[in-house]
Amino acid sequence: MALSSSSFFSTLNTTSSLPHFHAPKLSSSSSHFPTTPTTTLLPQSHKWRAKVSFFTSFLKKGKDAKIIKEELLQAIALLDRGADATLQDQQTVDQIASELEEVSPIKEPLKSNLLDGKWELIYTTSQSILQTKRPKLLRSVANYQAINVDTLRAQNMESWPFFNQVTADLTPLNPKKVAVKFDTFKIGGIIPIKAPGRARGELEITYLDEELRVSRGDKGNLFVLKMVDPSYRVPV
Repeated sequence: MALSSSSFFSTLNTTSSLPHFHAPKLSSSSSHFPTTPTTTLLPQSHKWRAKVSFFTSFLKKGKDAKIIKEELLQAIALLDRGADATLQDQQTVDQIASELEEVSPIKEPLKSNLLDGKWELIYTTSQSILQTKRPKLLRSVANYQAINVDTLRAQNMESWPFFNQVTADLTPLNPKKVAVKFDTFKIGGIIPIKAPGRARGELEITYLDEELRVSRGDKGNLFVLKMVDPSYRVPV
């Protein structure tokens, strides 16, 4: 977890379209209509592809959140929180996350107590949080983010080897999105340093249930987190 001021989780913080098949047009003459309409038939292979495409679309629409969550967790399982993700991996994860966002059971997450508590980051596209420019031995083993809706407070935390932290005030912009103003960094989790005024960002919570959260930052980064401690309270 980087402690820059570029975004909420950075500072603390294609869709593959199915082929479209057009209906064949009736042939006609410039001077009169034919007595028997003629049609242009699709080749057998095109018919098969059209049926497969329709069936695939039908299956996707019929998925529930549980199935999509399993697909998402499977897709990110071997990516080292995103550090080992290729561009294709990122596109695949983003597509599955988008499907999950469409079936979120909580439409106004900032009004839900399911948001409260300490979350562990299990995937992100933010290279500053993943610290990919550092040797692996100097990267945080784990990253956490805590939010308390009642106090509108948030906190980002790194684990070993540095244990850096930062706290922030939240201002709701709509039922899903907050503006973030960071107030105090803690180096090593101990030494407090006042955050500069430019340390601001935004975060949108796009999927929420009792065990998983998907968020998107103002810099376009994707974050997937799992709940680890619903009772955790952010320092005021």
